[in-house]
Amino acid sequence: MTAPADTRAPDADTARPAGGHRPAPWVRTRLRSGRTAALLMAALAFGTVLLAAALPRVLDRGADEALHGFLKDRGPSWNILLATADHRSDAADLDEVARTLGSRPGATFRYAASGPVYGARGDEPRELDNPGYARPDGLRPKLGLVYLQGITTRVTVVAGTWPTGDGGRGPVPIALSKAAATTIGIGLGDVLQGGEGPDRELARVVGLYTVDDPHDPYWADLGCVDRACVRGNPHLLLAADGIVAADGLDRLADWGVHTTDFWRLPVDTGALHARRLPETRREIAGYTGGSTVVGLATATGRNDLTISSQLPAAFDRAIARQGAVAPLAAIGPAGLAGVAAVVLLLTAGLTTERRAAELRLLRARGGSRGGILLRLLGEGAVTVLPAAAAATALALLLVPTPRWTDAALAAAATTLIALLAFPARAALFRSAPRPGNGGRRLVAELLVLAVTAAAVLEVRRRGLAPTGAGLDPLLVAAPLLLAVTGGLVLARLQPVAVGALARSAGRLPGLVGFLGLARAARGPGGRGRPSLLPMLALTLAVTTAGFGATVLDAVEGARVRASRTVVGGDAAVGAPTGASLPSRFTEAAAALPGVRLATGVWWESEVYLLGTDVGPTRVSALVVDPQAYAELSRSVGRGAFDPAALTGAGGADAPVPALFSTALGDRFSGGGYRLRWPDGWELGTADAGRIATTPALVGDDRRFVVLPAGPASARLPQPGQPNLWFAVGDVDEKELTRLVRETAPPVAWRLTLGEHPGEALSAEASGAVSPSAAAPSAVASSAVAPGAGAGTGAAADGVSGPSGSAGAAGAAGAAGAVSLPNGYRVHTATALADELAGDPLQRSATRLFWAAVVGAAGFALLAVLLTLVRTAPERAALLARLRTMGLRPRQGLALILVETLPQTLVAAVGGGVAALAATALLGPAFDLSALVGTDVPPGLRPALVPVLLQVLGLTALVTAGVLAEALVSGRRRITSELRAGDRH
Repeated sequence: MTAPADTRAPDADTARPAGGHRPAPWVRTRLRSGRTAALLMAALAFGTVLLAAALPRVLDRGADEALHGFLKDRGPSWNILLATADHRSDAADLDEVARTLGSRPGATFRYAASGPVYGARGDEPRELDNPGYARPDGLRPKLGLVYLQGITTRVTVVAGTWPTGDGGRGPVPIALSKAAATTIGIGLGDVLQGGEGPDRELARVVGLYTVDDPHDPYWADLGCVDRACVRGNPHLLLAADGIVAADGLDRLADWGVHTTDFWRLPVDTGALHARRLPETRREIAGYTGGSTVVGLATATGRNDLTISSQLPAAFDRAIARQGAVAPLAAIGPAGLAGVAAVVLLLTAGLTTERRAAELRLLRARGGSRGGILLRLLGEGAVTVLPAAAAATALALLLVPTPRWTDAALAAAATTLIALLAFPARAALFRSAPRPGNGGRRLVAELLVLAVTAAAVLEVRRRGLAPTGAGLDPLLVAAPLLLAVTGGLVLARLQPVAVGALARSAGRLPGLVGFLGLARAARGPGGRGRPSLLPMLALTLAVTTAGFGATVLDAVEGARVRASRTVVGGDAAVGAPTGASLPSRFTEAAAALPGVRLATGVWWESEVYLLGTDVGPTRVSALVVDPQAYAELSRSVGRGAFDPAALTGAGGADAPVPALFSTALGDRFSGGGYRLRWPDGWELGTADAGRIATTPALVGDDRRFVVLPAGPASARLPQPGQPNLWFAVGDVDEKELTRLVRETAPPVAWRLTLGEHPGEALSAEASGAVSPSAAAPSAVASSAVAPGAGAGTGAAADGVSGPSGSAGAAGAAGAAGAVSLPNGYRVHTATALADELAGDPLQRSATRLFWAAVVGAAGFALLAVLLTLVRTAPERAALLARLRTMGLRPRQGLALILVETLPQTLVAAVGGGVAALAATALLGPAFDLSALVGTDVPPGLRPALVPVLLQVLGLTALVTAGVLAEALVSGRRRITSELRAGDRH
């Protein structure tokens, strides 16, 4: 009896045909038979890995550039280590200490290549008793003496000679800046009389010099060696520093009472890295008060050596800013990563469907699951790994940064997904579907819903993240989890909703609508249910773009509101102290194009409120036009009031109605308040109400009184004219500046401080900036240097005054304010908003977000196109059969759109709803101050317009992609199907 033949299929790993013939390698055979699919998979892997490797490096580079720009904006004085000690020896000892200090940088930072700046300074400047020198407020100018190593290479002697030692006899020979000498009135050869009486010291000016490069960081924090300085508050005086030679060091103590040696060590901020900022801060803190400074004191032999620096404070601010901007900087890349991962999984699923028959055949012929998976893995390795390696190398080359580990890890993770997605999906492939899969899917969806709810509740419970906490992963993941949940819900609802529309369309004439909607309700190919992954990719892309666009829209709105608040409107002009704005300016300015409202304000800060429980209280008096100023207050949103409250004054002796600041607190005794003007005149007032803020003054704690212009001017013997002007509307800053230049009258006192940048003394010395006009400098400084530009004296009491204005004016030069002759100042909200938006950290985060949005939209479009391409043969066959029944080409294109767009529209609208929900649920946890550039109230509100723009944009992109695919490949496939019989 013959045994039955062995019908088992040989194992793919052990089968060997007879005759010595070796079968073709599996991988080579598969790649040759599917070249197009292999190339497309390699291209997809290359693109995703390139993005994955580049994003961490782009984040690092953006953070580093923002840090460098942040420190640069603060100025050289913030970026140094300043070492000081009592003077002990000669210039050679100063050189030795400088070499020792400069040879010991930290592990996380290095000193600038320019080298240290060092020397010695007399601690106390002396008043110059010489007659004929400039005395702005009747105060004698002051002169200090200093020795600077290396100054001779940075200046040019224009008169006289450089000083040399005098053997300790006679006046101290010094060199003086020509700019300072011109300002004060000092001439070459003058013998300067320092002090009076028996303590008088003499110095002779033997040389005058000019600075070669005023912008050289060498001159930072060196006092008044390059120009004359304006000092004093409220009375002003001039000051300068004279330079002594190295052999005149012993004369510094005679002139300046005591001599201090100093070494300024500039840190190379361009070599700092944001990721190592906490370590750098700790290291520099060791220089200012730790074991490091003790070691340096021992090495230099200066036991009294102390080191100070403002860098730790700057680093704290930078770290806090990075943490505040981190959510926006991360949510775009996170959304892009999510969409890219979905596309990779979708590609694996579509590949499994395409090769389903092949997988079934292999299993039917006895191929083991493990053997098949190994061969699929080898097939993927040949296409994915070279592309991933090339993409990683290209990313490292195109985006150079010191750190590469994050990029390598991200590239490796993406490569594993691209490599393992198809084998893993094939491992789950079954020859016949098993019942009960719907229950497992429902459990998975409920698990995602529970995780999303927990994340949202935790974010809302926790509220704002503490300052300096860094990136909050939960705050970044929560919007994406809401998008995933929304996509899962939409995948459940779409078949029902589209099926209902199909039934409704079936009652109408025409085939296209019913057939397209019916196929859309059943999913790709008209079978089963719609694919989840394309919808998930679209929903993630729209949610990411909509949520980020809402944040940016809120930032832009908050920036505009903050700018209008500090300017006092859309434009503001301030006159110098003691001067007023000419009437021809106010009339011409009100007629400028775009001005909707204009009003002048008479501001006086040296006013005292009498009749309170605590005695005289200094306040700012604002004399305004009630109607115009009330409208200005409502427009700006600060201190809105009813103008009727400032009307109704009685006779000449009746008190003037006045609005009082709530910052005055409980100082009122019930009535009978009087205002005493600087010239001694008093004005009786009646309490007409309380307001917390007012447009003319920045801050919520200012003490002020608002008076109506008519009654107040009628009761004062010498009423003042407006010295502030505010406008609402689209005001052109250049036109306003030109008008001020043309109409501004000259002031009584003005000095020129030479050629040093920003040294027009009139703006600084005269307190020539209104309280609101000065404010933009303070606001811009809050984004760069908190506290910079804050005034002293009156400003410290919450009262605007010359000191507060002058201090802000000084900072305004660096903040980009428009400086005008004669101390006038012009500010516009638009210019300030642009200045705040120019912060490097904000620009970097915004650019990265929009780049990620574009990438996510591209991947979402790719997901739709992959689904279309996979179902294109079946769709072409259907259209070919319909064409034989009379379907026109345009109707075929319409059928494709009707079948495809419902899923796109549902996903886009669902993503928009998810973005709005994310904003509403997570908005209270966002603080936009770092993005705005100044402090603003925390929180984020939903906004329909930016989300709608993203929904329409992505829908239009996908629609265009579908049309292009249908026009390019659809017609060719239909023609092939119609001519299929010609080949037989």
